Amino acid sequence: MSENVAAAGHGHFEADEHEAGHPGPGLYVIVAVALVILTLMELTVFYVAFLQPLLVPILILLAIAKFLLVGGFYMHLYYDQRIFSTFFVFPLMLACAIGAALLMIFSALAGRLAI
Repeated sequence: MSENVAAAGHGHFEADEHEAGHPGPGLYVIVAVALVILTLMELTVFYVAFLQPLLVPILILLAIAKFLLVGGFYMHLYYDQRIFSTFFVFPLMLACAIGAALLMIFSALAGRLAI
């Protein structure tokens, strides 16, 4: 079986060839520390009284930042081919657009429906 794999050109990659575009463990530790800091910022925003009027927008921005870090580094979207990012981002944007449309429809109908 290994002869067939080697003949088909699907042999093992050399370590340098496969990992050339990917970061080392140090960058993953830095990203993990950044995620911890963002989580601590979320906790701080929740418990600080004068930030309560801006609680939801700040938490949404922090969640987006965390999503980009996790999606980019731990899912390897920053270092893989662009087609993989497209396959990830397009359905995500489509789902957000459908969710926003549903929110607008139901908020427009909220005054008309007697529930």
